[in-house]
Amino acid sequence: MNEHFVINIGRQLGSGGRDIAAIIARRLGIKLYDKELINLAAEQSGLCAEFFEKADEKESRNVLSTMIGYLRSPFAGGCANVPNVLSNDALFKIQSDVIRDLAEHESCIFVGRCADYILREHPRRVDIFISADDSDRVRRICTRTGCTAEEARTRMERGDAQRADYYNYYSSKAWGAASTYHLCINSSIFGDEGTADFILEFASRKLDMKF
Repeated sequence: MNEHFVINIGRQLGSGGRDIAAIIARRLGIKLYDKELINLAAEQSGLCAEFFEKADEKESRNVLSTMIGYLRSPFAGGCANVPNVLSNDALFKIQSDVIRDLAEHESCIFVGRCADYILREHPRRVDIFISADDSDRVRRICTRTGCTAEEARTRMERGDAQRADYYNYYSSKAWGAASTYHLCINSSIFGDEGTADFILEFASRKLDMKF
């Protein structure tokens, strides 16, 4: 039996989801895949990484924008002409194949990118959603980017809406809804390290493994 397991983490912007995932990956000695998936998808497909960056956690463009991109593509230079023809759906398919391949060959952690839905048939997965109090999210974003509190709130609203649109479009499920995940947790309660502790305890019981 394949003993590989995956932990999939969805997160609100500014909740510390990526940082918490990094703590868990370090403690377990497994790899964390977040933006790294962009380079892997580019390598396996032979496409420029910027194609995947532009489509990263964004839902598919409509037919009109795709056709406009196609008509403009002959006049673009370098690798800029290809992504206008490729839909976000096609790029999502490529990235999904990369996620499935990684999950088949190693234990790892995925952050975002519908990994929980893509790996919904994986027998040894743990799906987590991390939220946080707005005040903590604002503080984290301000510290990381140097923006004002007002700008941080705008980024939160825009980022969460973008992630929700992407997830709901590709999964036909509800981003952030308790019924979508095995565990939803507010990182403001325990902090990053404490939240990692809680998730590891939960994952240990769900997977029937000792971490």
